[in-house]
Amino acid sequence: MEGYLRLSEQERKACLATYRAARAARRALVLLLLADGRSYRDIGMMALASPSLVRAVKRDYAEGGLDRVLGRESRQVTVAYWLIIVVRWLLQHTPRDFGFFRSRWWCGLLAMLLWEQQGLRLSPETIRRGLRRMDFVWRRPRPVVGPRDPEHAVKVRRIQRLLATLPADETVVFQDEVDVHLNPKIGSCWMPRGQQAEVTTPGNNEKRHLAGSLHWRTGRLLLSAPGRHRNADLFVAHLEDLRCRLRAYRVIHVICDNARFHDCRVVREYIARHGDRLVLHNIPKYAPETNPIERVWWHLHETITRNHRCRSIDELLNEVYTWAGTQETFYFQTASFRDTYALAA
Repeated sequence: MEGYLRLSEQERKACLATYRAARAARRALVLLLLADGRSYRDIGMMALASPSLVRAVKRDYAEGGLDRVLGRESRQVTVAYWLIIVVRWLLQHTPRDFGFFRSRWWCGLLAMLLWEQQGLRLSPETIRRGLRRMDFVWRRPRPVVGPRDPEHAVKVRRIQRLLATLPADETVVFQDEVDVHLNPKIGSCWMPRGQQAEVTTPGNNEKRHLAGSLHWRTGRLLLSAPGRHRNADLFVAHLEDLRCRLRAYRVIHVICDNARFHDCRVVREYIARHGDRLVLHNIPKYAPETNPIERVWWHLHETITRNHRCRSIDELLNEVYTWAGTQETFYFQTASFRDTYALAA
């Protein structure tokens, strides 16, 4: 008989032990077969399950749902009262509330405070293990902007309306500036345990400012020549570059942030001369996440500037422009940068 196999008794027992050890997977298979309307006999043959197991799975699902069947029901865990106190300190207080001249907690300080206030002598390592049991981790927080533009929703809807009703002979670009430093940004990398990798710094830092725009229709990144200063001259030079490179469009809508040099005398005079082709729009204040080009700058730093080994600013800029000129660079842009204004995409 083609495909016939003969297992020894020891091999059969080993296979059954391995299969039965995956208790959740076995019970999930029984539940799926029950949902398909299989009989107890068929389930017993297909899942190697006894009738009592099939009945138990059916009962557990009726009483507690899928979590009961798969054994994922929450178990009551006894938590030491000192750990509850520590968690409350971490979530509701800072060290300054207790007279310590520190901005953040550490396990040694928590141990000291427990001894002073509760009379409990615990080591920092005991507190560290307890916090891990409570699903606390030591990691960098995410910075968020405190203020919020009161017209945030209005400005976002205005941009969405512009994108949704954009005529064929007009286009939109999302504009911003980025700093490129010869002193490399430090990023995580693989290294042997116990050894710390080294990133050579130039000693004297040099930097250049790049003005760029993300083309809404194509997802391409348009970079202008670098400048030594981040000011109105850099912005105006980029606007002139856009005016020349996007000649196929009658009007170019430039969506940018609220930097002061984006609305100064030099820029207003330039727009007065070329207002028939260039129109400026502002994203909401304190909301860089509404400008999709910010994601491009993040990828630029991740790909090029972190831990780089360039010896001169010209070599680094050459890598930046080479990266910006490859088609692979733009895949993530066209795939995701429209998500910010999904209603208009």
